[in-house]
Parts: sequence; structure tokens; C-alpha cells
Amino acid sequence: MRLALMIAALAATPLMASAQQPDAGRDLAASCAMCHGTDGRSAHPGFKALAGMERSALATELRNFRDGKRPATVMHQIAKGYTDAEIDLIAAYFAAQKR
Repeated sequence: MRLALMIAALAATPLMASAQQPDAGRDLAASCAMCHGTDGRSAHPGFKALAGMERSALATELRNFRDGKRPATVMHQIAKGYTDAEIDLIAAYFAAQKR
């Protein structure tokens, strides 16, 4: 019985730790760098700069992509991989970056 509880606790640890890690938002946002630039400062005029964007606005946009409410070429596929908690972490990270 104790062994089963220990195994269950260890199995859940990575899931709980990912949301509690101080750099979780930055780590999730790293996948955005190819198009939106490092730290959300896009150098390409065709891609929106995310640095300094209002947190709630960015979270809403990501959810709209994910939920199919906003058309996109690629973003809807990328956003489908994020939970609400991960979207909130990404939005908070970019909101904290200087423009």
C-alpha cells in the first residue's frame, strides 16, 4: 500500500512541478521565439511583437486560436497543445517583458 502511494506521488510530481517552476512561462514561451522573436520582440513585421502585451489580451487571443474562434495559418495548431494554465503562464511571461 505504501509503495503504491509513493509511486502515485512520484508520477504526479512532474505535472505539479511544471506549473510551479519559476521559469515555466519562459520555458513554454520559448516555442514562440521562431516567429515572435526572443522574449517576444519580433524583428519581422509580419509577426506580432508579444513583449509588453497586456496579459489578459494575449491569453484571450491564445484561447481564441486554440478554440478555433480566430482563424490562423499555424497558431491554431500550436495553441491546441496548451492548457488554460499554460496559456496563463505564457501570457504572464510576455506581459512582463519590455517592449
